[in-house]
Amino acid sequence: MGTSEHSTPLLPPDLSGDPVAALRQVVALLRGPGGCPWDREQTHRSLRADVIEEAFEVVAAIEGGDDANLCEELGDVLLQAVFHAQIAAEEKRFTFDDVARGIAEKLVRRHPHVFGSDHCADSGAVLQRWDEIKRAEKRKPLGATALDEATRGLPALGRAEKIQKGAARVGFDWHELAPVIEKVREEIAEVEMAAMMREEPESARAAKLEDEIGDLLFAVVNLARKLKINAEVALGSATRKFVARFEAMQALAEARDLPFTKLTLAEMDALWDEVKMAGARKVE
Repeated sequence: MGTSEHSTPLLPPDLSGDPVAALRQVVALLRGPGGCPWDREQTHRSLRADVIEEAFEVVAAIEGGDDANLCEELGDVLLQAVFHAQIAAEEKRFTFDDVARGIAEKLVRRHPHVFGSDHCADSGAVLQRWDEIKRAEKRKPLGATALDEATRGLPALGRAEKIQKGAARVGFDWHELAPVIEKVREEIAEVEMAAMMREEPESARAAKLEDEIGDLLFAVVNLARKLKINAEVALGSATRKFVARFEAMQALAEARDLPFTKLTLAEMDALWDEVKMAGARKVE
């Protein structure tokens, strides 16, 4: 990740022994004297985006069904945990052992139906019991665990879903699907109205559009939640599908000696439909 400032290479740890211990030692060496300038410069805050990116790459590897890639991406996530723990240990705040011990204790504590005498009939009961224990631990009222500051680091779609689930736990939720769908239609209409605004200053119109589109996205996340679909995963899949079709469209145009950037929108749409139909036939 950077060029070392010393001329004598450091001796790497024994990689044939405990792999987690070796990883921790590698990170400590990279952060230590004679290590990597880039690694030494990092802080908890500077690595925030990396944590999010690595988590999404794990999801992509799972969806791709590639075990080798999944193994590698899980390693990158593990590196983030070790890296942050190393930074904290240097500041004498906590260690990797504290992190590992804490999560092991939490898992035992929050599974009394496995490690105790509690009984949970199904996964729904397990989740309810988990939330009850979590509230008791954090001394939060019902539903508050999903509405507090802990959700602020999540991507917007994920945070919206988590907050909606928290509100639902205290009964602030539609019980039927129809009003959820109607709310999406209502928000689309309000976006259309905001888009038609011509008498307002451009800055006011832009602010109104941002507000209404935000409401629409929030309503769509709610619809996905009610249908038991993860909005973040669904949007990621749709984006990858678009990229694949767009690249296939470009390849088709190139194969036919068509200057892609000079095609009309109608001509591009025709190629898009052709690629889409070809994909549908493959599925069949």
